[in-house]
Amino acid sequence: MERESAWKRYDEDQLAELEQLGASYIDFISENKTEREFAAAAIRSAEAAGYESLDNAIAAGRKLVSGDKVWATMRGKAVILVQLGARPLTEGMNILGAHIDSPRLDVKQNPLYESNDFAFLDTHYYGGIKHYQWVTIPLALHGVVAKKDGSVVDVKIGEDPEDPVFCVSDLLIHLANQQMGKKANEVVEGEALDILVGNRPLVVRNDEGEPEEQKEPVKAFALKLLNEKYGVEEEDFLSAELEVVPAGRARDLGFDRSMVLGYGQDDSVCAYTSLVAQLAVAGDELDRTGVCVLVDKEEIGSVGATGMASQFFENTIAEIMELAGEGGMLPLRRALAASAMLSSDVSAGLDPAYASVFEPKNSAYLGRGLVFNKYTGARGKSGSNDARAEYMARIRKIMDDAGVQFQTCELGKVDAGGGGTIAYIPAKYGMDVIDSGVAVLSMHSPWEATSKADIYEAERGYEAFLRA
Repeated sequence: MERESAWKRYDEDQLAELEQLGASYIDFISENKTEREFAAAAIRSAEAAGYESLDNAIAAGRKLVSGDKVWATMRGKAVILVQLGARPLTEGMNILGAHIDSPRLDVKQNPLYESNDFAFLDTHYYGGIKHYQWVTIPLALHGVVAKKDGSVVDVKIGEDPEDPVFCVSDLLIHLANQQMGKKANEVVEGEALDILVGNRPLVVRNDEGEPEEQKEPVKAFALKLLNEKYGVEEEDFLSAELEVVPAGRARDLGFDRSMVLGYGQDDSVCAYTSLVAQLAVAGDELDRTGVCVLVDKEEIGSVGATGMASQFFENTIAEIMELAGEGGMLPLRRALAASAMLSSDVSAGLDPAYASVFEPKNSAYLGRGLVFNKYTGARGKSGSNDARAEYMARIRKIMDDAGVQFQTCELGKVDAGGGGTIAYIPAKYGMDVIDSGVAVLSMHSPWEATSKADIYEAERGYEAFLRA
């Protein structure tokens, strides 16, 4: 059952579509690296495609009917898009679910300090990372600073070519004998991932023009610059959410430009293709209601108000069913149980440089199409949603009927490690759920690699699923 490269099947028109999608994808993930940025961009795209705010529909008491399109957000970090289908909601929905958070460094609440004429921001890493991969690369600062007066200041430094960037320093090789003997997870400790933000001291002169002695002058100068540009004080860090991400745009990868190298493709590559698929069917009359769920916090367990484990998804569907004349707890439970979902998350692409941890017959290969993981988990499928055979058969038929190239895989060899997704959470409602996504090389590294062919097949597959 070996799958061939999807590239062998494309005609000139398909290649043009593939390249157009790849270019749009590169632009999107380059401009939207955090969950806040992704959610805001998704809402803008949805409104351009005719979606309206669910809050506005609720306030107006407007009845929702087949063909209506609404969006909802939770704290600006999670988004749900819904297009009502011809059939009653109680007969189920077709749902695409992906996460829009990615591994990164988060700035601590009391972060700014000076040491040996340098100014640093103290960080706490977010999600599963290899610490040593984050040293000596250009870093950017994204996020918001919420002030006591209720205003919120957007921050993005390091992406414009004229911007400065930041970095985590590393020990020079000439003095690294002891460091080089450490285990990989000890070479750079998490507490050492502080970003270098300044070296110039603030100079204050007295009436005679002589410089006065200053306490922590480098830190003071950094604060002066932040105040001049953003109007923030040091105390405002207490109510800030600042994320440190790799600086720079995603790029074409390879002589043949067949791949994409970029930050946060776990899980932006599935979130973006899910969004595009949901918007692509906006002009169609769907049979079953189509839903796209884009959530936060998957990388740390899907927790919190904006994660999949929150009540956001369930509450949003309940509100929509109420406006559609199908309100009530029992109809809601019936609708959720009758639904089908693709948990759109990435899978590990077989890397020949590390082939020993993969089982070739059951691995994902870049360029061979959309990936389905019947189960994930670790140590005997622990923590996994294991999709039933009947649902897998239904998915096969949908993909084959639409001419979508797909492959199936596991996340590496048995006992080599493992991982999980949001799939097990919506499965608690009784709905059919299977993991589906794009194969990635160097997953959870600052720069990840994907195939444009797989991105193309993912979008096509997601569209076919919504129309099924």
